[in-house]
Formats: sequence, structure tokens, C-alpha cells
Amino acid sequence: MDQTNRGRLTKDGIRIYESADFEGMHVAGALAARILDDIADHVTVGQTTGELDRLITQWVDEAGARSATIGYKGYQHASCISVNHVVCHGIPGDKTLKDGDILNIDVTVIVDGWFGDTSRMYVAGKLGRKAERLIQVTHDSLMKGIEAVKPGNTFGDIGHAIQTYAEGQRMSVVRDFCGHGLGRVFHAPPNVLHYGRPGTGPVLEEGMFFTIEPMINIGRPETKILADDWTAVTRDKSLSAQFEHSVGVTAKGCEIFTLSPAGRFHPTQG
Repeated sequence: MDQTNRGRLTKDGIRIYESADFEGMHVAGALAARILDDIADHVTVGQTTGELDRLITQWVDEAGARSATIGYKGYQHASCISVNHVVCHGIPGDKTLKDGDILNIDVTVIVDGWFGDTSRMYVAGKLGRKAERLIQVTHDSLMKGIEAVKPGNTFGDIGHAIQTYAEGQRMSVVRDFCGHGLGRVFHAPPNVLHYGRPGTGPVLEEGMFFTIEPMINIGRPETKILADDWTAVTRDKSLSAQFEHSVGVTAKGCEIFTLSPAGRFHPTQG
């Protein structure tokens, strides 16, 4: 069997993986999470996002893995690094981190054909109060979404859990980007929206693998893409934050493939 086509497809085109496939996802997810653990000590005032990406690239190579993003649609980096009002897909480069900058670092690795995809927030220097609250609400929004993952629930239930929590905290959910299926491919059905109505969308089944990666803004939800065709920013230049886990649906709930080995998923914990 073609290893990218293992398992069966639902009527919505979502692949159902087998129980043995969870192990491959755990290995790939653990490597991505470990790299994000290790980069934390290098997120400092005066550091460049390009140097952070260089280290990540080095560590992926040293682990005998491959970066899923290098060469993807012409992208040439092993990470996306999104600072302050950059929502996602920030390109590493010469930008120097300043005191109080918040940033999301997103890494996807390929280990034995399995994709591990995760992102989390960091802070350079002292964390401001508004940014701290944004990071907390974004982290908790992701966890609310994960709590909704179990067989019989729908993808609309996940989005609704995230949306109601974030908006209840007077923040907004970005609608221009979403989570996605993965496994032996980088992006696959379904689109995992971070907003929605309960009971809508495909029904969750054991063996589904996908990411949940809400982007939450202090201001309005609208975004725009810069001239580089990658970097997405908030239209009103308000701060944005994002956390991402890769998960697999189990018989009773879900497993998170990208848990931080060092307990450093949240920047103020661990």
C-alpha cells in the first residue's frame, strides 16, 4: 500500500489512520516539541529571528529528520517566526528582537514519513501585561478546543469552544487561517476552523489526525498578507498570538502528539 494512502477515507475525505500509526505521530510530534523547548533559551533581546531559524534548521538535521517547510511552495526556512502583530507565516531574517516582543515559532518536521507540527509563544525580555493576557487567552482557547475532541462531536464543536471562550475574553478569532489534517502528508482535509456552530461540520472519528492552532488578536480579526506573499499581519496592527498542537482522536477523546517534553509549552510555565 502507498504509505501516504494508508487507512480509509470518510465521505468528507478525511483519512482514518490505524492504531499503530499513533506511535509514528508521537515520535514526530515529540521531536518538533523538543526543538521548540530547546529554542526557548535563545529567545533573547538582541537575538535575530534568522539566528533562531538557523539553530532550528541545525537541530532538525542533527536529529536525522527533515523540515517540512523548506522547499514548501518556495519557502526556504525551517520555521515561521511571527513577531507582535504578525499573525502567522513570519519569515525569519535580520529582525532583532526588542524588550517585550512576543513571538510565535512554528516548526514542522518529518520523521520516517510522519509529520510533527506545532507552534507556541515566546517573549524576549519582560512580558507586558496586555501581551501576557493575550498569550494566556490564546493558550486556553487551544485547550478548550482540544477538550471538545472526542468521537461523536463535530469540528464545529471545536471551533465553537474556541470562539466562545476567546470572544468572552473580549478578544477576536482570526478567520483567514485554520488548522488542518496531517499524518503522512503536511496538509490534508479537513480544514479545522477556530470558530463555528455546535453540531456542524464533519463528525469526529477515532483515527483522525489534525492540528488545532487558533490565532487570537487583541483587536479586530481581519488580516492582510504583505508583499512577500507569506507574512500575515493584523490589519489594525494589534497584537496577535497563536498556539498549535497536533492531535489524534482516540476511542474516548484524543492524544496530543506535540506535548512539550520539558513542560515549556506556555512561556511563563516550566
